[in-house]
Amino acid sequence: MNISERLIEYLKIDTKSDPESKTFPSTKKQFDLANLLVKQCNEMGLSDVDLDKYGYVTATLESNTDKEIPTLGLLAHMDTAPAMTGTNVNPRIITDYDGKDIILNEKENIILSPEKFPALNNVTGLDLIVTDGTTLLGADDKAGIAIIMDSILHLKNHPEIPHGKIRIAFTPDEEIGQGVDKFDIEKFGADFALTIDGGRLGEIQYECFNAISAKISISGESVHPGTAKNKMINALSLAMELDDMLPANQRPQFTEGYEAFYHLDELTGTVEKAEIDYILRSFDYEEIQNMKNILSYAVEFLNKKYGERIAVTFKESYRNMREKIEPHMDIVDLAINTLESIDVTPIVEPIRGGTDGSRLSWMGLPTPNIFTGGMNFHGKYEYIPIQHMEKSKEFLITFIKNVANK
Repeated sequence: MNISERLIEYLKIDTKSDPESKTFPSTKKQFDLANLLVKQCNEMGLSDVDLDKYGYVTATLESNTDKEIPTLGLLAHMDTAPAMTGTNVNPRIITDYDGKDIILNEKENIILSPEKFPALNNVTGLDLIVTDGTTLLGADDKAGIAIIMDSILHLKNHPEIPHGKIRIAFTPDEEIGQGVDKFDIEKFGADFALTIDGGRLGEIQYECFNAISAKISISGESVHPGTAKNKMINALSLAMELDDMLPANQRPQFTEGYEAFYHLDELTGTVEKAEIDYILRSFDYEEIQNMKNILSYAVEFLNKKYGERIAVTFKESYRNMREKIEPHMDIVDLAINTLESIDVTPIVEPIRGGTDGSRLSWMGLPTPNIFTGGMNFHGKYEYIPIQHMEKSKEFLITFIKNVANK
C-alpha cells in the first residue's frame, strides 16, 4: 500500500466530530478509524499499541540504537471538521494536473478553478487527490495520519536508519477544540513532538491564535406582528444589532496574517429566542482579552437598552503556543535545516487557527506543526498533491535521522 492508497482508505471512513455532543469522543464513528489504525500498528510490529476509552490511539517504535536520544512524539487527528459532511467521501486522483479548471461535480457545476484558488498554479504536473464536490476531503488530518504511518513503516523496513524511541498518537475531536482534553501526556512519554497537521509544502508553524468561544442567548417578546407596536422585542433583531456593534473590519473575510477577528459562526432562533455562537481569535493575549471585553460591553449596553435579555458565556479554547516553544527553538531550527536539506523552502508563519500542538505545548510538551501538503481544508474544494505528502514523509524520516545524529 502506497501513501495515496493509505490516505484514500482513511478518507472513506466518516469521522466527523460533533461540537454539540456531550460524550468524549464526540462521535462513536471515530472509533472506526481508530480500530483500523490499531490493527495496522499491530501488523507493523509496533509495541505498546493501545486504544483507550477516549479514542486515543498510541503506539511505539522502539529505539534501534544504544545512543541516548530524546523521545519524539508524532501526532495527527482522526476527526474531520463539522463544517461539512464527511459521509460517503468519494476521492479521486487527477494525474499530472494540467493547470486548468477541475470539474468536481458536473451535475452541480462545482469547479475547482485556479482563478478562484491561485495556489493551484503551483501544483501543475503533480497528482492531486480531490473531492467529488459533495463532501469535504478529510486530508485535514488524515493526510497527517497516512504520512506518519508510512514513515514509521519505512523505518521498520530500513533498520539501518538510526532512530530513538518514537511515540505516535492519533487523537479524536481536534476540530472541535478538545482533541487533547483527556490526553495523558506523562503516559505518552515524549520529550518533544510534532503535529503533522499543516497545509502547503514547507510550512513550519510554532505560533497560533489565542482562541475564545462565546455563546450568547437572547430572550425576546413575541407578539402578533399586526399588533406589535411598542410590544414586540425581536430576539433575531437584537442579535443583528449586537453583531453590528462589533468592529466590521475585524471579520474573517477582512483579515490576514497577524490580524485578529470576531467570527459569527452560527445564528439560530425566532422572535422569542435566539442563540449566537462567536469565535474570537488573536495572536496577542492582551488583545483577545480586550476583544472579549468589547463583546461583553456590547451585551451590557443592549441589556440596558432592552432590559436584561442577553446572556453571554466565554470559554478559552487554546493559547498561542509560541510562548512555550520559544525556549525550545532548537526543534524549529532542526526542522528548518531538515527542510533545506531535502530541497524544500521552509515557510515559517503563524497558524491562523490551532492544532493539538498548541494545547500540548501549554501542557508541557513543545509541539510545532509541520505541513502535509493539503489545501482548502474543511470544504468541497479541498485537495492534496500526492508528491507533497511524499515530501512530508521524506521530511519526517530525515528529521528523525537528524535527531539521532545530533
